Amino acid sequence: MGDLLSRRAINRATLDRQLLLRRSQLSISEVLERVVGMQAQAPNPPYYGLWTRLEDFTTDQLAALVNSREVVRIALMRSTIHLVTAGDCLMLRPLMQPVHERGLQTGYGKAIADIDPASLVVAGRELVEKQPMTFATLGAELAARWPGRDRHALAMAVRTWAPLVGVPPRGLWGSSGQAAHTTAESWLGRPLRTDATLDEMFIRYLAGFGPASVKDVQVWSGLTRLKEIADRLRPSLKVFSDENGVELFDLPTSPRPAPEVVAPVRFMAEFENMLLSYADRGRIISEEHRKRIFTPNGLIPGTFLVDGFVAGTWKRAAATLTIAPFAKLSKKDTAALQAEGGRLLDFAAAGAAHEIVFLEP
Repeated sequence: MGDLLSRRAINRATLDRQLLLRRSQLSISEVLERVVGMQAQAPNPPYYGLWTRLEDFTTDQLAALVNSREVVRIALMRSTIHLVTAGDCLMLRPLMQPVHERGLQTGYGKAIADIDPASLVVAGRELVEKQPMTFATLGAELAARWPGRDRHALAMAVRTWAPLVGVPPRGLWGSSGQAAHTTAESWLGRPLRTDATLDEMFIRYLAGFGPASVKDVQVWSGLTRLKEIADRLRPSLKVFSDENGVELFDLPTSPRPAPEVVAPVRFMAEFENMLLSYADRGRIISEEHRKRIFTPNGLIPGTFLVDGFVAGTWKRAAATLTIAPFAKLSKKDTAALQAEGGRLLDFAAAGAAHEIVFLEP
């Protein structure tokens, strides 16, 4: 077992990897690759996620990359929608195929049991490559060829067996409505990578989320049986243990700041990947507070960090920011949140009269 890392030391290392100790001057694509994408089933959260990590970020900058096809929205880790660079889309999607297939069998296995996958994929690809389609439209078109079948199950089967990306305007700041999809190969003009490896994925995860355990990588990805990957990479990795004796892996050259490094207040987006990518979330949120964030409806609210840990939730409605702390805040932390909240409203509601409301804990 390696050197001991305290909870606070792990927290500071995580914040550093996630660009939350100081705003970065990296490009948007570099940030997305650093954090291995951002969860993006709703259009706006990635914009907040980039704003809180980047200097001088504007919504138009990301919108330009979406429209130019340099970044895409596609189901990847945990079979959830992520915003990633085109290169990461082509690298990660083949590796996540087992996650997609497991989800399909769990949700729709009986509905598609005797359908030939190859025939369905050919038909689905033909449809969405001719014209991007919503899943509802795709399901209806497929049901004309497979009458009596569950339309949604047919669409989800194509989503599983073909790499479908969402196309604009879905994914642009403030957009709404159902997403239309086409294949990644058609949209990007390049094939999926056939040489991508789980070793590469494991290393990328550690670069953005480490130090971390094998179970952490499995929770983040949705994949299983990754211990053999860790064992194969072990000679090239740094090994630690946490306060519970769990073995943690990290890249030797990755930063691990001192535990006493100051962590500024930060507003985290809804569905923040950092909250969803560890088996042990204690590095970023207490168990008591975790129960208030992770509810049965599966919706993860926007949260804010004080001293590096989740200390409450936030919500924006037009030009009003409502901050709901879990406990009484100090005057210093209140002032810091007020200032950072003002910057958030300058970003998200420029030109309007701003209001920041603090709720009682």
